Amino acid sequence: MASTPRPNPLRDPQDRRLPRIAGPSSLVLFGVTGDLSRKKVMPAIYDLANRGLLPPGFSLVGFARRDWEDQDFAQIVYDAVKANARTPFREEVWRQLSEGFRFVSGNFDDDEAFDTLRRTMHELEEVRGTGGNTAFYLAIPPSFFGVVVDQLKEHGLAEQAADADGVQPWRRVVVEKPFGHDLESARELNAVLDGVFPPESVFRIDHYLGKETVQNILAMRFANNMFEPIWNANYVDHVQITMAEDIGIGGRAGYYDGIGAARDVIQNHLLQLMALVAMEEPTSFDAESLRLEKQKVLSSVVLPSRLDITTARGQYSPGWQGGEKVIGFLEEEGIRRTSRTETFAAITLHVDTRRWAGVPFYLRTGKRLGRRVTEVAVVFKRAPHLPFNATSTEELTQNALVIRVQPDEGLTMRFGSKVPGTAMEIRDVNMDFAYGGSFTEASAEAYERLILDVLLGDPPLFPRHEEVELSWKILDPILEHWARKGKPEAYPSGTWGPESADKMLAREGRTWRRP
Repeated sequence: MASTPRPNPLRDPQDRRLPRIAGPSSLVLFGVTGDLSRKKVMPAIYDLANRGLLPPGFSLVGFARRDWEDQDFAQIVYDAVKANARTPFREEVWRQLSEGFRFVSGNFDDDEAFDTLRRTMHELEEVRGTGGNTAFYLAIPPSFFGVVVDQLKEHGLAEQAADADGVQPWRRVVVEKPFGHDLESARELNAVLDGVFPPESVFRIDHYLGKETVQNILAMRFANNMFEPIWNANYVDHVQITMAEDIGIGGRAGYYDGIGAARDVIQNHLLQLMALVAMEEPTSFDAESLRLEKQKVLSSVVLPSRLDITTARGQYSPGWQGGEKVIGFLEEEGIRRTSRTETFAAITLHVDTRRWAGVPFYLRTGKRLGRRVTEVAVVFKRAPHLPFNATSTEELTQNALVIRVQPDEGLTMRFGSKVPGTAMEIRDVNMDFAYGGSFTEASAEAYERLILDVLLGDPPLFPRHEEVELSWKILDPILEHWARKGKPEAYPSGTWGPESADKMLAREGRTWRRP
C-alpha cells in the first residue's frame, strides 16, 4: 500500500501550491531606532505586505523613548522601507499598511507607557481586527529583556483571557541573539522568558536559519539518494564551515568589544549549520522532529584534548582591503587599546556518533578577511586506488561538495575529470548550481520568512533553549582557555586570518579552502 505523503510545513495545508498567509495579528517592536529594526525588520514587514502575506488589518506598534506621534513613526518606517525593502514600492500597499501604525513613547521601566501600550493594542483589536493576537519583538540589548518581559507580565500583555466564543488570542515574544554570553547567563535569560511565556511562544531568531540555502541543506541531503549513502565517516574526510566578512566592526564597537567572533557567530550561526549538516534524518520536518535531531548532534560534540593547537583566535591589524588602506581593530573608534576581544575565531570539533566518528568539523569566522562568504564544504576522502601516475594527477585535490550560503547562493561539486587530449591527465573541475540561474522567483529575505513564521506560530527554524544551552556548553571551555592565554594573534586586514589557524589544519595534513 502506498504511504501517505508527508505534509510540507512550508505551504498552506489546504493547498500546498499556495504560500501561507498570516491571520489577524499585530507586532509590537521594541527598539525601533536601532539598525536591526530599520535595515531588517521594518523592510521585511513591508515586503511581506507587498507579497500579500499579511492580513489587511495587520498593525505595527513602535515603542521607544522618542517624543514621537504616530505620523513621526510612520515616516521612520517609510524611510527604512525606501532604503532597504527588497520588493518595489507600491503606494496602495503602503497606504493600507501605514493605517495600522501606532507609536508608544516611554522607557522600558515606565508603567504608564505600558498602560498606554495595552490600550493601544485593545484599540487595534477593535478598529483593525487584529483579534488581540500580538508578537512582541525585542530588538534591544539582552540586558533589557528581563525588564520588558516583566512589564509585559505586570500589565497583562503577555496573555489575554478568551473571548465570549472561547477563543484565546495568542501572545508571542521574539528575541535576537546573543542569547546570553555564557552558559550561566543563557540559563538566566531562558528562565526570565520561560517564566512569562510558554516555550512554544518564545521565538529566538537566528537569521541564518531563514536563508534558502541553509534550508536547502535538508532538501539536498534527504530528497536526493545520491548524497545520503556517502554522508558519513566512510567517505567524508572533514567538514569546513566558514563565515567570513570583509568589513570591520563599523559602528558596533559598543556591542562587539567584549563579545567577539566566537560568541557573535560560532555559538549560534555556525553550530546551527553544523547541526543541520551532521543530523540524522528526522521523522518529519515539523519543529519538534528537527529540534530533536539537532539537539542529538550538539549533545554528541566532543572537544579535542589540546585546545592550544586545535583552536585559533586573532585580531585584525592595519592592512589593505579592496585596494584601500584600512585601520586595525585596536584603532577603531570606541575600542579599548588593550582589548583582548577576538575578531577571528577557529575551532575544531568532533561529533561522537557512528556516522561521524573520526571526522573533524572545522568552524571559522572573522572580520576583515579576504572576501565576504559563508559556506559549508564537505571534503571527501581520496579514492582508495588511483591507477594514474603522479604527473597525471598532479593538480588533483579531494572531491568536495560546497554549499554557498551567501553571496551567490547555490552549490558547487568539485571532482576530477580528464583533460581533453591523448594523454590521461586528470584535473579538478566544478559543477555549479546557482539559485539565481535556476529559479525565476527571487528568494525571500531571511527576516521575511522568520517574521512570517512568528505570526503563523510555526517554529521549525527557531532554536529552543535546550539548543542554546548545549551550544554554550561547547563554547564555554574554549572561551575560558582563551581567557588564560592573553592577547589574540594579529593578522593583517585583507588576509585569511592568523597563522595559527593555518597551522591548526596543517598539523593534520589539511588546508583551509580559499573561497
